[in-house]
Amino acid sequence: MQRLYDFLRRHPAWVDGFWAVVLFGISWFSGAPVEEGRGTPPTAVTVPVVLLLSLVVALRRRMPERMLVLAVAVGLLQVVLDVAVLPADFAMLVIVYTVAAVGARWASRLALGAGLCAAPVAQVRWPFEDVSVAGNIAMVVFQTVPFVLAWVLGDSMRTRRAYFAQLEERAARLEKEREAQSKVAVAAERARIARELHDVVAHNVSVMVVQADGAAYVLDAAPDQARKALETISSTGRQALAEMRRLLGVLRTGEHQEAGEYVPQPDVRQIEDLVEQCRESGLPVDFRIEGTPRPLPSGLELTAYRIVQEALTNTRKHGGPDTGASVRLVYFDDGLGLLVEDDGKGAPHELYEEGGFDGQGHGLIGMRERVGMVGGTLDAGPRPGGGFRISVLLPLKPA
Repeated sequence: MQRLYDFLRRHPAWVDGFWAVVLFGISWFSGAPVEEGRGTPPTAVTVPVVLLLSLVVALRRRMPERMLVLAVAVGLLQVVLDVAVLPADFAMLVIVYTVAAVGARWASRLALGAGLCAAPVAQVRWPFEDVSVAGNIAMVVFQTVPFVLAWVLGDSMRTRRAYFAQLEERAARLEKEREAQSKVAVAAERARIARELHDVVAHNVSVMVVQADGAAYVLDAAPDQARKALETISSTGRQALAEMRRLLGVLRTGEHQEAGEYVPQPDVRQIEDLVEQCRESGLPVDFRIEGTPRPLPSGLELTAYRIVQEALTNTRKHGGPDTGASVRLVYFDDGLGLLVEDDGKGAPHELYEEGGFDGQGHGLIGMRERVGMVGGTLDAGPRPGGGFRISVLLPLKPA
């Protein structure tokens, strides 16, 4: 039974053709108008009318507007040729419903108007004998109701289809938006990982290079200092590898990593270790904390750590020999302030104006992105009298 139903749904034209044949057969075998005594035309006139009305049923889905016009024309032809109401006139109800459901708006309005006029015109053309005026009016109302119901049912079906189509369109749009948001999230995650990798590699590799140069310089004269420098290189390399494993681990899919396999995200408390590492590499750093230290959101603490790390790395790269630096952490009631300064020769103009020599945005522009993500502000540039200065304010509540 389900197969038959599915077949009929896939071939609606066949269904309409079948009902057109049935309607033609009923009208043909009835052989007379519905109400006896009312307009009994010759067969030569009745047969074309029945054929045309059956055609209306057969083609109602393919060309609803044209079939409505044809039905109206046949109705007028019946009035002119005195062909009273036939069983085939049921096609007019069918076409009114069809046009209201799937036809153009003008055709729907025409169908409603024709349906409202059909019963009064038929009653005037073929009035009932021995029936009072009130009876004729009652018959007009009774015969008009089916046309109104057919139009209302068809218009309701149109509204329902439009509603479901809107739901499908909305679902498709939401699906596209979800895909777009997923792509944006992936791009943001890649950018975050790129920034993290840059910070880790730039800082640790710069420390290793400085220590390696120092070890080579004092290798013969001071073996103990050279050994200490090599130990620093080794520990720094291990730390860099650990952080890179943690970062690259988020790129793995389909693998369940055990908790604790990768080191946690750096926070403000580790800035002191970072400063100590810079001191061991030969960069004098004055580190001070002002205010009352307290726990801060993890994202804000990571941002603070990475900014100090990047600033000290840039000092080591661009400050020149005999450069000193200072780091200030200031705890406010509504945020955290950072001030990193050095007394070196200062960074090139391109570094803080255009985001780095390579134009890839991995220099101070990366700092600006980090600060912007937590709603903070960053001011970077040369100090009066020489050196470089980076001032950052990280609010507890992003702007």
